[in-house]
Amino acid sequence: MRLNEDFIDEIKARVRPSDLIGRSVPLKRQGREFVGLSPFKKERSPSFFVNDEKRFYHCFASGKHGDIFTWLEEMEGLSFMEAAERLAGEAGLRLPEPDPESQQKTQHRKSLVEWMGSAQAFFLRALRSPQAEEARLYLKSRGLTGEDCVRYGIGYAPDSRTALKDELVTAGAPVSDLIECGLLIEPDSGSPYDRFRDRITFPIHDPRNRLVGFGGRALSKEARAKYLNSPETPIFHKGSVLYRYPEARKAASDPKQDIRGLIVAEGYLDVIALSRAGLEHGVAPLGTAITEEQIQLLWRAGGEPVMCLDGDSAGRAAAFKAADRALPLLQPGKTLRFAFMPDGKDPDDILREEGANALRAVFRETRSLADLIWEREVLVEPLDDPDRRAGFRRRIRALVSQITDGDIREEYKREFDQRMDALFGARPQSGQRGQRGPWKPGKGVALGATAELRNKQSRQADPTARLGHLLLVAAMEYPEIAASQVETLALLRLGSLDRLRDAVLDACSSGQFVQTDTLRAELADAGYAAEIKRLDGERRPMRAELGGMEASPEVRAKAWMRLAHAYMERSEAQTRRDEARARLDEELKQADSERFRQVVDAYRHESSRSESS
Repeated sequence: MRLNEDFIDEIKARVRPSDLIGRSVPLKRQGREFVGLSPFKKERSPSFFVNDEKRFYHCFASGKHGDIFTWLEEMEGLSFMEAAERLAGEAGLRLPEPDPESQQKTQHRKSLVEWMGSAQAFFLRALRSPQAEEARLYLKSRGLTGEDCVRYGIGYAPDSRTALKDELVTAGAPVSDLIECGLLIEPDSGSPYDRFRDRITFPIHDPRNRLVGFGGRALSKEARAKYLNSPETPIFHKGSVLYRYPEARKAASDPKQDIRGLIVAEGYLDVIALSRAGLEHGVAPLGTAITEEQIQLLWRAGGEPVMCLDGDSAGRAAAFKAADRALPLLQPGKTLRFAFMPDGKDPDDILREEGANALRAVFRETRSLADLIWEREVLVEPLDDPDRRAGFRRRIRALVSQITDGDIREEYKREFDQRMDALFGARPQSGQRGQRGPWKPGKGVALGATAELRNKQSRQADPTARLGHLLLVAAMEYPEIAASQVETLALLRLGSLDRLRDAVLDACSSGQFVQTDTLRAELADAGYAAEIKRLDGERRPMRAELGGMEASPEVRAKAWMRLAHAYMERSEAQTRRDEARARLDEELKQADSERFRQVVDAYRHESSRSESS
């Protein structure tokens, strides 16, 4: 059986040479390439190079050169078909059944792609025509120049039923091909006509960088659809491509950028805004909720793609849908993170109104998938009685059970158990000795037990102390809480952080409103920079405990008071245990057996009271 070129190219697009070759040859990144010692000859200085972008390897010591297919043929002695079967499995593909018409179909798809290229050339010329004056004015109002339109391939489909059809048929295109690739619409009666009319056009390329479709933005307010995409065709499958994916993947592969994953925006102009702000690794789904195949595409370019969404209810609903879709697919090092636009603005608005720096700042602090799921479930209903809390636990466990990877499932279970203990109070269980702390990936950190995670675990060994840290971090993050709860905050015994607490009280009890940034700057100038930096890792879980980013000041204040009372109760219980333990130690020294028995009984009674509180 002979494989067609499309299938071979699809395998090459899905399997990175550095991943395959790196399993048997230690490789180090060097610029855009990977380098290692030759697997074909003994050498001391590395002369073996692997290039993911160009999809080949080259050995200067032996002169051998090839791709992922020839690598398996060379190193494992496989035939081409055996190598193809192995690689297809890694790519998540099945070898096609023998098809005598396969080559003919491949050639036909090539011709459809060629007609799409001809359509793009037509749209680019049309944007410079007198008919496109309104389109050019609109683009200018969005901050786009003529150079931008050329760079991003933006064109214009004239307000005519047959302008594109006439152009391409004259160039030799069969009308049936133009219908098949989605450029023309075939009505039930009458002649086929142009699909895109009086619209600004955006070219859509597949992961192999072939032009396979278009998106069109209507200029007329009477248009039935503001945005229109190409239909499903033999070369275009909406759920399998992302706008500007080839360019974004290339940008993400640049080692100088330290990019953890692509940014997923909502529309074409948002992606272009990101690019103009220097964030070249932006992509967009095509008007639909992100699909499993698109998530896998994102992970090919980096393990931590960031979903960039509006901060309104629709944006949050889209974020929750993406989180639910990704949950069963999670693997070590492959997750989603989330960034929400402020004040209902989109990236294009921020770029035009506030500049590139403001847009880049949005992505400096993203939220984890675990945070998003937790916040959604916490806010479903008040958790003020046992039945609701039981329902909450059941929902969380049902979500965790969807994760197919065992290691990730266990980490999420441990993380959510820790959060529930902090929210409702820890439930004593047998066999807890040596149990690890929660998994809390920081900014730009892949899933797994990293050094940062282990440091956080050591800091979180005492859940009561950690609760005190959360309360203090909340007072610094939301100074209005510190100002309105001065007496309660002053009563919190925070050990080595008492001086920082007092400094917060001094700054917030003056009667004047204090901004978060101003407060942090004043505290840092007063010598507390190290303490603030050490506590910064608690900012994200603190927000979750207070109801999430969108919680109202009233909700945050109530949550803070509830946590503060829980902290004081636990602290008092710990004090009682410490006092009982001290008495026990004293009686041990006195060696009075009857008195010792009485103190032991009292200590056990006090411990049982504390654990039940």
